[in-house]
Amino acid sequence: MAGEPGLDDPKPVWRRHFRQRRADQPEAQQERLLEQALSGVPPLLRPDQRLGLYWPLAGEPDLRELARALPGRLALPAIRALAENRRLGYEVWKSADPLRLDAAGVPAPAPAGRPLPATALGLLLVPALAFDRRGFRLGYGGGWFDRLRADPSWRAVPALIVAPATCAVEQLPVDPWDVPFDGWLSEAGIEWLQPVERSGL
Repeated sequence: MAGEPGLDDPKPVWRRHFRQRRADQPEAQQERLLEQALSGVPPLLRPDQRLGLYWPLAGEPDLRELARALPGRLALPAIRALAENRRLGYEVWKSADPLRLDAAGVPAPAPAGRPLPATALGLLLVPALAFDRRGFRLGYGGGWFDRLRADPSWRAVPALIVAPATCAVEQLPVDPWDVPFDGWLSEAGIEWLQPVERSGL
């Protein structure tokens, strides 16, 4: 699309471009995205499954109202220091629970809980600066979700990118370690790249 970075441009150029685009999203568009999440996400989960949500940073769609639709069934990502390594995992979170910054400076459950196994989650929602029609996501450059989803047990958990439809492009630059997502959630609804066999689908 005209005015967008080219595939030869480095990812930081793309990030600057789409940070601005996302910041310019009208409030009504954000509200429609939340409505799509509230109507479309809960039926995708079995009663014994949790939703992997996220704590919204500046400009990211705020989907925390899903806590009312799925009481006691949410988990937030948390980056914890394990020995000399830092890893992303998901921990149980309820809307009234306190939060504390994790090892990457993002609000996460406090005190730190035990990471949940992949089998406890039925769906992951992950925000993005941009995404393409192949399911690749442009994030902030930490690579946390790519490393998590390189594990086959986590790759088996359906995962949707969350972003406004105006942040969709035909093709993003990708690195060898980038792991594509199963689809996306925008104000236009949920779009799967491939059928996903889950309760309610």
